[in-house]
Amino acid sequence: MQESEPIKILSVDDEEDLKLLMNQKFRSKIRKGIYEFHFAHDGLQALAQLEKHSDIDIALCDINMPVMDGLTFLTKINELQNPFLKTIMVSAYGDMDNIRAAMNGGAFDFATKPIDFTDLEQTIEKAIEQIKFIRKAQETHDQLMAIQSDLDTARKIQQSILSTDFDLISEGSCFEIYATMNAAKMVGGDFFDFFVVDDNHLGFLVADVSDKGIPAAIYMAVSHTIIRATALRGLSPAACMNETNNLLGKGNVESMFVTVFYGILDLYSGNVTYSNAGHDPPYIIDGAGKVVMTEPTKDMVVGAIEGISYHENEVQLSKGARLFLFTDGVTEALNPQGELYMASRLEEILSRSQNLSARDLVDKVSANLRQFTSGTGQSDDITMMVVALSP
Repeated sequence: MQESEPIKILSVDDEEDLKLLMNQKFRSKIRKGIYEFHFAHDGLQALAQLEKHSDIDIALCDINMPVMDGLTFLTKINELQNPFLKTIMVSAYGDMDNIRAAMNGGAFDFATKPIDFTDLEQTIEKAIEQIKFIRKAQETHDQLMAIQSDLDTARKIQQSILSTDFDLISEGSCFEIYATMNAAKMVGGDFFDFFVVDDNHLGFLVADVSDKGIPAAIYMAVSHTIIRATALRGLSPAACMNETNNLLGKGNVESMFVTVFYGILDLYSGNVTYSNAGHDPPYIIDGAGKVVMTEPTKDMVVGAIEGISYHENEVQLSKGARLFLFTDGVTEALNPQGELYMASRLEEILSRSQNLSARDLVDKVSANLRQFTSGTGQSDDITMMVVALSP
């Protein structure tokens, strides 16, 4: 039923003169195309009409009819499971038992004979409003389902952007790497990446966009593409951040930005050269379980201001050491009491994880986070990465 289409009403009654009365009493609305009447003399004829005209909105049905009475017809209508079809039952005023049975059986409303056409019109209009409400709700539901489908597709695309060939890239090498990203919403703003820069060097990064949801996901995709393309040209971490910042900063009308930790691991010496653009400093866990925070480069986030320069630091990874990278969704996770997970709790769990593989270390911190939050809704994306040199 569109706004411009007439309301289609099926009148079901074995009284021959009712058709004339309906056409007479509602002739103004019929002529104006507001109402459109269809007629049947019993329940069987009415079912045939409904099959022929599936867009009928309202059925006015007498309870006492031959062949198929109104209550049986109401049962058949219920079997159609059409939420947009409303039934108004009609019977003598004294037939309250049947009227009550009809209302209990799912009738929208009722009218009594002799019919008060003013009252009937009001009842019809009330049914129309209910039908419009249900149709609007259905449209909203369909739109939400379409959005949900789009978000699910976006989530799959976003997940496909993230590198997951952990075993393949480290096979036969002296290092291992593992990472996860769990978005707070269907799509998120965190991302990670890793790639072979050359035969001797592995590039890796973790980043966190300044927003969440769809805007962050779009900015994430752009940032990821630019950083990866720039890094694969063999630029140093600082040079990579300089170029990425200038590209993202141009025309940044939404004033979004991204924090980035980008490092390059020398696979032979264990030396890591890195640039930290406003990101949480990663931790190094040595073979004895000692946890040390990497030195920040004290640089700004990427994409906020064009033309600024980024710097580099170096850190040595000994054999068996692990570099733990994360986003602030880890340390800022909340438990039911509103307490933060905090860096101190993360450091404590890392200090008891020195002998774990990269994957097992991420899994252990993830499990500890779940235990801490105890089902509290995730308010931010949570990303973790471990880069480790084999003993």
